[in-house]
Amino acid sequence: MPMFDYSCGKCNHEFEELVISSTTPDNEIQCPECKEFQSNRQLSAPAVSVGYSDSSPSASSGCGAPGGSGFG
Repeated sequence: MPMFDYSCGKCNHEFEELVISSTTPDNEIQCPECKEFQSNRQLSAPAVSVGYSDSSPSASSGCGAPGGSGFG
């Protein structure tokens, strides 16, 4: 189930909502502040996970040190 960012058309409150289906109409999403059904789905950046792993190729080449670019 995806999380979507919303902005209320009545009180301008911005909030996130866990939505069962991406086809759920915005007018079925209730604002947690004013309790109105005037929500507008907002554009949001995708979540990207960036991490460091000892098994990554850059770790074995010695380029994965903190502050390094990881390219080598």
